[in-house]
Amino acid sequence: MIEIKNIRKSFGEKVVLNDVSAKMEAGNTNLIIGSSGSGKTVLMKIMIGLLPVDSGSVFYEGRDITRMNETELKELRKQVGMLFQGSALFDSKTVEANVMFPLDMFTKLSYREKLKTVNEVLDRVNLKDANKKFPAEISGGMKKRVALARAIVQNPKFLFCDEPNSGLDPQTSLVIDKLIKEITNEYKITTVINTHDMNTVMESGDYILYMYQGNKQWEGSNKDIIFNKDERLNAFIFASDFLSKAKEMSMLEANTHK
Repeated sequence: MIEIKNIRKSFGEKVVLNDVSAKMEAGNTNLIIGSSGSGKTVLMKIMIGLLPVDSGSVFYEGRDITRMNETELKELRKQVGMLFQGSALFDSKTVEANVMFPLDMFTKLSYREKLKTVNEVLDRVNLKDANKKFPAEISGGMKKRVALARAIVQNPKFLFCDEPNSGLDPQTSLVIDKLIKEITNEYKITTVINTHDMNTVMESGDYILYMYQGNKQWEGSNKDIIFNKDERLNAFIFASDFLSKAKEMSMLEANTHK
């Protein structure tokens, strides 16, 4: 579990985060949503420990990372996986070498042990025979799956995903969403996703934090969001025309079971 309490952050006179609190449980896909400039990216960077807070706390299973020194943070980050927006694969390395990179950096496993672990996670993301391919030889969706395999190769307790569906077609996006959710549930990871993809919100949002101009405007689940009364949240969602369709489907399903 990750809990943030009363987070404040400013850059000069501009307040970017204003007293934001939230609790994100293990085994759930926890989403941060909001328009550009809402503060969601800054919040994620603070949660990872890449930016300091002006005030407030970020607790990882009860440990406040805002009070940790660099050595303590380095140890904690061994338990954190990152799925970057652009996948961030090394073009000169094979799929196998890309996924093995964190094991080379942070473990003392033998090559045979590392290869066994790499093959296991590649199999888990349905890339069993892709070891010797290079990033230029695979599709965008496959690159995301390689990046996800690399993010989970050390069996992290915490997984952060920054716009995991960026640049993907709708069908591939659904595959990535399903995969992240399955892995989160299977390994009981605390997964935090920064997204503006409404399909992700409705399919994967066990917990949703909606940010508006640096404030926590709304929180709830994907079931709550369909019938929420928050005007700003609805304006944000209606921009994608997704909420109206979701409500229609929900009402149709309810009528069907009468």
